[in-house]
Amino acid sequence: MTAALQAVPELGPVAACDALGVSRASLHRLQNPQPPLPEPQHRPSPPRALTAEERSVVLGHLHSERFQDRSPTEVYGTLLDEGVYCCSIRTLYRLLAAEGETRERRDQLSHPAYQKPQLLATAPNQLWSWDITKLLGPAKWTYFYLYVILDVFSRYVVGWMIADREGKELARQFIAETCARHEIAPGQLTLHADRGSSMTSKPVAFMLADLGVTKTHSRPHVSDDNPFSESHFKTLKYRPEFPDRFSSLQHARSFCQEFFLWYNTEHHHSGLGLLTPEVVHSQSPSGVREPRGTIGQRRKAT
Repeated sequence: MTAALQAVPELGPVAACDALGVSRASLHRLQNPQPPLPEPQHRPSPPRALTAEERSVVLGHLHSERFQDRSPTEVYGTLLDEGVYCCSIRTLYRLLAAEGETRERRDQLSHPAYQKPQLLATAPNQLWSWDITKLLGPAKWTYFYLYVILDVFSRYVVGWMIADREGKELARQFIAETCARHEIAPGQLTLHADRGSSMTSKPVAFMLADLGVTKTHSRPHVSDDNPFSESHFKTLKYRPEFPDRFSSLQHARSFCQEFFLWYNTEHHHSGLGLLTPEVVHSQSPSGVREPRGTIGQRRKAT
């Protein structure tokens, strides 16, 4: 390109670039090349820099058995108490960075990850899930508390109670009466709940231990480890006839009596193949026990 520009001396650089379709910046770079970069200057070693032997001594302190899990600040302070000065704290960090060891040196306790509870049942009265929900009372900031125990296998409500407060003694009495009503044998049942104060209370835990009932809880800070009770409460509160507020404790109990009768005997549950909880819990519409698969076969035949 330079030879072509020199072949037309009567033209100036602007006209020549326009005639050849070349950018003037390219011509300028060709005529004025950049000077070569200077050689990089090596910074001289400071007069107080550690020698190779001193670095080895300092790393020996940092890697020793008594200092291998302690921070550079602790190492520096301990050595000063012993009358030993090797270098500054910042230099200790620089030496560790050069060795690729700038990480947590302290021996810290590691907690195992909480496993998600596996709620699995193959027959009624093997696994129950229970929870407490609030029902709005007649005035602002007033509530009634609904305690519900649900059989996970059949979604059958095996017990419920409404009280004007939430308490561990009420929960203990409620669970004990429900287990006695259904004749739960020791070692037969697992009771799952979230980590509410009533669920994790000592009276409830001691009572379950006396009855031989295994208890499980949701993982900490996890809101979906008790899905069966939460889904049941949604079915309750999304009913068209569910009132905005309950005028009294008797009103709440009257409504729940009708709801739980409908839920157990008439509600075709989507998680049960559109069977009712009572059918699955008793395993037969007529009360005579038959395999659960027989009900499905009879439905297919119709």
